[in-house]
Amino acid sequence: MTERRRLAVIGAGPAGLTAALAAAARGVLVTLVDSAPQAGGQFYRQTAPELGARRPQALHHQWRTWERLRDGLAAHIGAGRVTHLTGHHVWFVERQSGTSTADDTARGSFAVHALLGPEQEEPVTVHADAVLLATGGYEKVLPFPGWTLPGVVTAGGAQAMLKGGLVLPGRTAVVAGAGPLLLPVAVGLASAGAKVAALVESADPRNLARQARVLAAHPAKLAEGARYAAELARHRVRAQVRSTVVAAHGTGRLEAVTVASLDGDGRVRPGTGRRVPCDTLAVGHGMLPHTDLAEALGCRLDGVAVAVDDEQRTDVPGVWAAGEATGIGGAALASAEGRIAGLSIAARLDSRTPGRSSYASAAKARAGLREFFAAVDTVCAPPAHWTEQVTDDTVVCRCEEVPASAIREAVDELGAGDVRTVKLLTRAGMGWCQGRMCGPAVAGLARCPETPSRRPFARPVPLGVLAREPGEPS
Repeated sequence: MTERRRLAVIGAGPAGLTAALAAAARGVLVTLVDSAPQAGGQFYRQTAPELGARRPQALHHQWRTWERLRDGLAAHIGAGRVTHLTGHHVWFVERQSGTSTADDTARGSFAVHALLGPEQEEPVTVHADAVLLATGGYEKVLPFPGWTLPGVVTAGGAQAMLKGGLVLPGRTAVVAGAGPLLLPVAVGLASAGAKVAALVESADPRNLARQARVLAAHPAKLAEGARYAAELARHRVRAQVRSTVVAAHGTGRLEAVTVASLDGDGRVRPGTGRRVPCDTLAVGHGMLPHTDLAEALGCRLDGVAVAVDDEQRTDVPGVWAAGEATGIGGAALASAEGRIAGLSIAARLDSRTPGRSSYASAAKARAGLREFFAAVDTVCAPPAHWTEQVTDDTVVCRCEEVPASAIREAVDELGAGDVRTVKLLTRAGMGWCQGRMCGPAVAGLARCPETPSRRPFARPVPLGVLAREPGEPS
C-alpha cells in the first residue's frame, strides 16, 4: 500500500486553512502549524473561549466564509486527515532532501522546527514531504514624535485587542495612517463603544478616480467600502483625508495628537496643525509580507514578497507559498491563492500535473484581486515626505533606543548608504525584533531602498535548542 504523502502548512489564516482543506480532501495528510491558540489568523482572529462572547460574529465580516472553513477543519481533524498544532511558533524550516540516510527519506524532505510552551522553549519538529508557507504579513510602522507613548498602538494591534480579548484600547480614539485597514478598525472601535474622534487618512480620495476601471470591476469590494462609510457616518466619525498625525502628546501616556493637512506632494502644510484630545491612537501605514522562513529556505523574492508561479510554487522544490507572504491583498485573495496551492500540492505529491480547470475560478479571482489591490496601493501610500516630521530626538529603533539623529549622522557624516551599514554603525535593528519593526523607518531616514533582511531564524531561539546534537529527536 502506498504511504500517504504529508504536507506541513505553516499558518492557519485564510490561505493556510483553505489550502489545508483542499489538500486534505484529496488524500494528503496535513499538519497545520500555527502560533495562535485557535485557527483563523489575524483576519478571523477568534475571541478566547473563556471570555464567553455571545455574538463573536459582530466583530467580523465574511463570517459565513469563516464558518465554512472552521467546520471543514473540524471535519478533517475528526477524520484524521488534518492535525492542527496550536501554540507552535515556527523558527526554521530545514530541507532534508539532500541527505542520503534512509531515516530522513522515510520521515520526509522537510523538517519544520517550532517552539512550544508558555516560554517558547520546548522544541517540536514536524516532518513533511512538502511545505506551504502561509505566514501572513505584519504592519508597517513609521515613527513620529511621541509614537512611543503608552496609548499609541498599531491599527492591527487595536483590532487584535478587540477581536481576541474584547478589550478597547481606550475610550477616545484617533485612527490614522494609510490604507484600507483603517476603515474596519475605526468601525470596530466605534461599534464596540469607543468614541472615534477622527479617522485620519493621508491618501487623496480623488486619486481613486484614476483607478475607476479597476475598481468598477469589483462591485463587492466597493459595496464593502460603502458599508464601512455608512457605519462611520452612523457613529458620527469625522474623516480627514489628505492629512496625517505629526505628533503625539502626553505626560506618561497619550493625551492628544496633532493632525495636519498635506499638500499635493505629501508635505505638511504649515499652520494647519490641529490638536485632537484622545487616549488612544491606532496608526498604520500598510503591511509587509512575512518572508523570514522563505528567505532562510532560499526562496526567491519579488521585491519584498515571496515569488511564486501560477501554482503558488516557489523556486525551491517542495515549497509553496500563499496569502500575504506573496503580496498583501486581504482574505479573499489569500483564500484564492490557498486553494490553488492546496490543489497543486495534492497533485504534485501524487506525481501529477494539476489541471488548470480544477482551479480556474480561483485563478480568475486571484488575478482580479491582485489588480484591485495594486490599484489601491498606488493611492493609499504613506506621505512621500514623512521623514521630514521625524525630529532628531525621536526614537526610531525601540529595541536599542536609537534616535533619528544617530541614523542621520550615520548617513550624512559617516557615509552609510544602506540599512546594513546603518545597523552596524548605530545598532538600529540589532534588538529583539531584528529590525522587523524599525526596518522601513531606518530605510526611509537613510534614503535607501526598503529591502528584506535575510535572517537565519524567523524568531529568537533558546541556545539550548540550537545546542542539541544533529539528529537528536525533538
